[in-house]
Amino acid sequence: MKKYTILGEKDTRSGFGDGLLEAGKRNPKVVALCADLTDSVKMGAFKQAFPERFFQIGIAEANMIDIAAGLALSGKVAFASSFAAFATGRVYDQIRQGVAYSNTNVKIAGSHAGITLGEDGATHQILEDIGLMKMMPNMIVINPCDYNQTVQATIAIAEYKGPAYIRYGRPKVPIFISEDTPFEIGKALMLNEGKDVTIIATGHLVWEAIKAGEILEEQGISAEIINIHTIKPLDNEAILNSVSKTGCVVTCEEHQFNGGLGDSVAQLLARNNPKPMEYIAIDDKFGESGKPEDLMVKYGLKSKNIVEAVNKVIKRK
Repeated sequence: MKKYTILGEKDTRSGFGDGLLEAGKRNPKVVALCADLTDSVKMGAFKQAFPERFFQIGIAEANMIDIAAGLALSGKVAFASSFAAFATGRVYDQIRQGVAYSNTNVKIAGSHAGITLGEDGATHQILEDIGLMKMMPNMIVINPCDYNQTVQATIAIAEYKGPAYIRYGRPKVPIFISEDTPFEIGKALMLNEGKDVTIIATGHLVWEAIKAGEILEEQGISAEIINIHTIKPLDNEAILNSVSKTGCVVTCEEHQFNGGLGDSVAQLLARNNPKPMEYIAIDDKFGESGKPEDLMVKYGLKSKNIVEAVNKVIKRK
């Protein structure tokens, strides 16, 4: 099992903020729009550096998306950010019509995504956003795993022409992806080669998958671990090659079972090479108020849960 060193801890929303600032430095056409949450979604540095390119729309998310679409049609690279619950669910119609259907160069940035939002509770802990966004034609969906990868992903979608959704979180999480690790939209990142089971993880669950891999190694199980930072377009080749070798798969995500990464993998396997599969995800429930770590334990999103799923799926081979 390849060993990963923790390089520090930092929230992925800060990765978005620093990536946005760098994208703004590289391209004067990058603009940023916010729905009254500048500090929370880490747009403050961009605002300070480029005040003429920052637009505070206020608590009017639908207007924010429509303005972003208009700016994109005028040649800008428009980043529109709010909490993920508001940046996707509240403005689904505007995204569908003005961004996806119109194929405008808008980047929707959903902060505070998932159960790890914590104490804000179920109304803000959106667990359906990946499904909402990936079902739209023309929309790509990115869910990076740590601070460094979020910086890379933000820069990458700024350079990509077309609609994009990037999802990230509030809590500090381990940094284990190095700054010089290549990032390519739609290209999975192999973290550990193995032969007994494929573990496919995204977002905050990637680190839990790595910890699970270490436990499994002690049990004599060789786990192949893949970081899927791009949920759409999915790296079909990497997944099919891995599962063909290992014969079974566990998917891991901080999202509902329905509509997430696991469903995309299941559809891919069903069409090409059906194999035993288990999900680590939220089991058709809303979240609740609590500390992020406690919620991860309660909703079964920890490394121990991945280990249990692996042992279960191997028996089905």
